[in-house]
Amino acid sequence: MFTNLFVREPKVKIYMIGDSTMANKAASAYPETGWGQVFHEYFTEDVCISNHAINGFSTRSFIEKNKWQPVLDSLKEGDYVFIEFGHNDEKVAKLGGSNLEDYRKYLIQYVSETRSKKAIPVLLTSIMRRVFKDSLIRDTHGGYPNVMRAVAKEYNVPLIDMQRKTEQLFNQMGVEGSQKLFNWVDSGVNVNYPRGVKDNTHLSPIGAHRVAELALEGVKENIPLLAKYIK
Repeated sequence: MFTNLFVREPKVKIYMIGDSTMANKAASAYPETGWGQVFHEYFTEDVCISNHAINGFSTRSFIEKNKWQPVLDSLKEGDYVFIEFGHNDEKVAKLGGSNLEDYRKYLIQYVSETRSKKAIPVLLTSIMRRVFKDSLIRDTHGGYPNVMRAVAKEYNVPLIDMQRKTEQLFNQMGVEGSQKLFNWVDSGVNVNYPRGVKDNTHLSPIGAHRVAELALEGVKENIPLLAKYIK
C-alpha cells in the first residue's frame, strides 16, 4: 500500500461553536439543516471546518457541560473560532439559559481564552426567527445581540451581524417567500415528519445555504485574511 505523501494539509482551521441554527444535523432530522453544516462548501481545500455547535446549547451550557474545553485544547495559533449563541441564552427560565450579564461574561471568556491560544475569535449575532408582524420580521432576541455587539467593540473582535443580515433577507423575501428558508414540511411527504412540521427557527437546506452566504459576506467585510480562501 502506498501513502500519498503529497496530500496538502489545510492552511486554516475554523472551529464553530453555537446552537442548533449552526449545528450539523443527523439524517433523522432532514430536511432541517444548520448553516454551519454547509459552510465548508464555500471554501477552498486550504480551509478545514470543525463544527461543534449543538442543538439547545447556550454560552453557559457549552462551558458547563464541557463542550468548550476540548475545542480550546485543540486550538492552535492562527485558528478561528466562530461564536454564535443567543437563541438559548434568552431562555433564562430554562436550565442553561443566561441573563444579559452572564451572557456578556461568557462571551468575554470565549474571546479571552481563544486569544490565549493565539487563535482568532469571531462573534456572530443570532439569526432571526421567522416571526412576522404587519409584514415585517419581528425581533425575538431582546438585548442579546446588542450585548454581543458591545463586546465585539470593546474587545476589538470581528463581528458578523447575522441578526441584521437575516432581518434584511427575510424582509426582502416576505412572509411567503421566506418560508422556503425554514424547516416547513407538509404531512405525508417526509418520513422524518410524517405529520408535517412548521418550524420558524431551524433552516431548510435552501435556508442554510442562504444564511451561510450571509456569513461569507461578513467574512469578506471583516476578515480579509480568511476571505482569500473563499471559492
